[in-house]
Amino acid sequence: MLGFEDILGHDQIKDYFKNALERHQVSHAYILTGEAGMGRKTLANAFAMALQCGDEDARACGSCHSCRQFMSGNHPDVVYVRHEKPGSIGVDDVRGQIINDVFIKPYSSPYKIYIVDQAELLTIAAQNALLKTIEEPPEYVVLFLLTTNSESFLPTILSRCTILKLKPLYDQVIKTYLKEHKKVSDHQADVCAAFARGNLGKAIALSSSEEFLRMQEMVLDLVTHVQEMEVREMLVSLREMKEANLNFEECLDFMQLWYRDVLMFKATKDTSMFIFKDEYRYIKELADHSSFDGIEKILKAIDKASLRLSANVNFEVAMELMLLVMKENFV
Repeated sequence: MLGFEDILGHDQIKDYFKNALERHQVSHAYILTGEAGMGRKTLANAFAMALQCGDEDARACGSCHSCRQFMSGNHPDVVYVRHEKPGSIGVDDVRGQIINDVFIKPYSSPYKIYIVDQAELLTIAAQNALLKTIEEPPEYVVLFLLTTNSESFLPTILSRCTILKLKPLYDQVIKTYLKEHKKVSDHQADVCAAFARGNLGKAIALSSSEEFLRMQEMVLDLVTHVQEMEVREMLVSLREMKEANLNFEECLDFMQLWYRDVLMFKATKDTSMFIFKDEYRYIKELADHSSFDGIEKILKAIDKASLRLSANVNFEVAMELMLLVMKENFV
């Protein structure tokens, strides 16, 4: 069963939906915006199921005919809009599945619900075609636009929709979920939660990703031996990561997390906030042999390396400049 109580976090949005149900004040169009993996579709589905439920309570009962249809994926009054062309949702998609369909009344439910996932792919023409339906919909129509980028919508669309923005979850909430539901170790839960930056879906995917585990091992092997390795040896390690087809932006993000732990330990000597608790010995050694200014320079150098790569600067040049800063600031 899919209920609000089963969804982790997003309490403000869940409360908003519950109040709308209790007061019978349902908008005709909603935009749910947030990163992929944050739960936009889950929230829309929970609200849609509760809207169609025959129970008077502000939640889905899970046992009525409507709820059983919804859970089986065969509810006749809930339409998931598909698109034929990859990379865009065009006028034909919108007309065929929404505009020409909205005047067919619900078969058995109080609402006719349309859910458009990846709505940032709506072309300008498709948005304009949809505008009249959003402005003057039949009273039983509810439209959900699920997007990673609400800025892709026309101002006329934005002004006529209720916009709900998903916020990142606290790391502790994600860590607890990973440990209890995915049986992830404490250390790995810390790393996945920190790396996911509040995105539960991403954290879950990372917790079972062999590529992420391989990336961790390779990056940690580098950053824990900065003091021993020559720049050319470090460059070979980075080249091996690239040749292993790892996401190099993620490799640099991982280095950022590592040096933030070093900076935090140097400032507080407190290990409770560590991400890399298992690597305490290496972090302490780096902190003891680096200045505050030096660690800040390293963090900035990693940022610059990322920017240089995105600007198509030669890989070897971008990495060597970053590694030189790492070595120069270890004394």
